[in-house]
Amino acid sequence: MTQSSLLDVEIRPGRPPLLPASAIRGMPWEEFRGALRSAVVEYGSVMVRGFGLTGPDDVAGVFRGLADRLMTEREAFAARDVVADGVYTSSAWPANQQMCMHHELSYALDAPGLMMFACLAAPASGGTTGVADSAAVLDALPPGVVERFERDGWLLVRSYNDEIGATVAESFGTDDPAAVEAYCRANAIEFAWQPGGGLRTRQRRPAVLRHPVTGRRCWFNQIAFLNEATMAPEVREYLLEVYGPDGLPFTTRFGDGEPLHPELVELITDTYELHTLREPWQAGDLLLVDNVRTAHGRDPFDGDRSVLVAMADPIRPGGPA
Repeated sequence: MTQSSLLDVEIRPGRPPLLPASAIRGMPWEEFRGALRSAVVEYGSVMVRGFGLTGPDDVAGVFRGLADRLMTEREAFAARDVVADGVYTSSAWPANQQMCMHHELSYALDAPGLMMFACLAAPASGGTTGVADSAAVLDALPPGVVERFERDGWLLVRSYNDEIGATVAESFGTDDPAAVEAYCRANAIEFAWQPGGGLRTRQRRPAVLRHPVTGRRCWFNQIAFLNEATMAPEVREYLLEVYGPDGLPFTTRFGDGEPLHPELVELITDTYELHTLREPWQAGDLLLVDNVRTAHGRDPFDGDRSVLVAMADPIRPGGPA
């Protein structure tokens, strides 16, 4: 019997695995922790319904208890508020815009192996944190696409300024040029200061990763999410007009620097959508996501939405699988 088999996880078509909190009441914490983490490896994600999380302190305590190690976010794209050490509000992404499926910090040298989400207030509609099996996505993509990204990796290009997107200080935790340069060198990021004090960076990362526990090959990147083709058309047109194709806050390319065709980005997002599972949030819910096995995103929403987030248990992806 595996640890995860101790939990009565519900498997439902089109929805992520669900664990009613009533099924684990009275279970010793360490036993529950081990079984829940094993279930996340087995299923890719698990939502605990009715866990009863009511406030930031409550959430922070549960996150710390479930994680081996909470991470401090670096290289952020959108602002977050710090709730406690290693615990953040969800990204300040416009409520009316889709946040495409992605693997958190898959462009960083050290990425979280585990993502944790807790809902304190559910929106009136929408706002689901969808999840998608990255191994299934990999298998569904055309072999030629996978082969090229496996061979060349993918490239993230960022341009920092004080007008749009995360600032240098927000992304690196400092605006001291020497400290930023030291971070870039330590994290395999090419950098170049621009006239006026802006910064441009490039980092090449693997697009396919073997799961550190199961060994299964997974599509692990943010190629589509961070490409301008997935921006709202009016936002993309404005940014291109003001900053030009080489000055966008962020864009992605093939690992050799060749631009991506919009149709390829659309193919990736469509493949994710075919494999996405959704469960509407309820206040008090807890969602754990294996960040290698499972991509996540966020649907547009109406009303107030309060979801706290933690990145945990860092892994170093290294080279392509």
